[in-house]
Amino acid sequence: MAGVTEEPPSTDLITLTRHVLHDQLRLGAAATGDLTLLLTAIQVTSKFIATNVRRARLINLVGLAGETNVQGEEQKKLDVLSNDIMVNALRASGKTAVLVSEELDDAIIIEERNRGKYCVVFDPLDGSSNIDAGVNIGTIFGIYAVRPGSTGTLEDVLRPGSEMVAAGYTMYGSSANLVLSTGSGVNGYTLDASLGEFILTHPDIKIPPRGKIYSFNEGNSMYFHSPVNAYLNSIKYPKTGSPYSARYIGSMVADVHRTLLYGGIFGYPDDKKSKSGKLRMLYEALPMAFLTEQAGGVATTGTKRILDLVPKSIHERCPVFLGSRDDVEDLMKFYATDAQSQA
Repeated sequence: MAGVTEEPPSTDLITLTRHVLHDQLRLGAAATGDLTLLLTAIQVTSKFIATNVRRARLINLVGLAGETNVQGEEQKKLDVLSNDIMVNALRASGKTAVLVSEELDDAIIIEERNRGKYCVVFDPLDGSSNIDAGVNIGTIFGIYAVRPGSTGTLEDVLRPGSEMVAAGYTMYGSSANLVLSTGSGVNGYTLDASLGEFILTHPDIKIPPRGKIYSFNEGNSMYFHSPVNAYLNSIKYPKTGSPYSARYIGSMVADVHRTLLYGGIFGYPDDKKSKSGKLRMLYEALPMAFLTEQAGGVATTGTKRILDLVPKSIHERCPVFLGSRDDVEDLMKFYATDAQSQA
């Protein structure tokens, strides 16, 4: 059509590597570059896993591997491969001292010749039960610095999430999206397969103060405690205004990603069946809570700030509610009212 001109493609691409290096320069002499190299290793593993997720059906990586992980869940072949990719890349980076994976019973203490000063906790492939259905899945990670004077022990990761130095996730779906925070806001990157680079596409993500979406597995509502059911009823049958929309994918990475971008609340509570909740504290709840708070949201167990929790073991579970500030605070009021009524 006459008068319509196409914008030329941007030639000033901000890649994840460039963005992380810029952060390193901003820190000046205090920066050693070790975290930059570690994040580079993590983005390489994300590219490798993204490639295998896309090809999984073609190269027979879906289906069961014939083993169960420490959670008692049957391991998918892609779970096992993703775990191996993460462990090998992080060990080879020379920047890690302790690794904790959902797929492994025990923490890995890196041998001295390859030991660095960071600990990485991760779920190599969250939502893997959705692999066969082609639903979005992802990798979740959190990074701690080794404590002063420590050479890298389990105690270096059994710490509150508020002490993490970085956290993020990579979501594998129609595109591969890496969302990262190093403690000064949240940025989102999308993998450009033709360049082999993660490009900044969602700078400075901020969760809206209130959303219109709730994300709970309501199939478990008969087991939910009364504050949760009371809150859900308040947004499904509001006295004024429109009810919230329900969106539940069943893959934490996908549900949290939508919540970060659109607002609302994601919840996986403890209940009468799962006394401590279902999500793992160290490598699911804490990294996602870190990202949520960095984006201006709130993350709670209903009564406590998630980032203040101290894990007692690497596979401990906890309740999780996170998302828009006003929505999560509304939920917390139901917990407070319930506690008062029982006092």
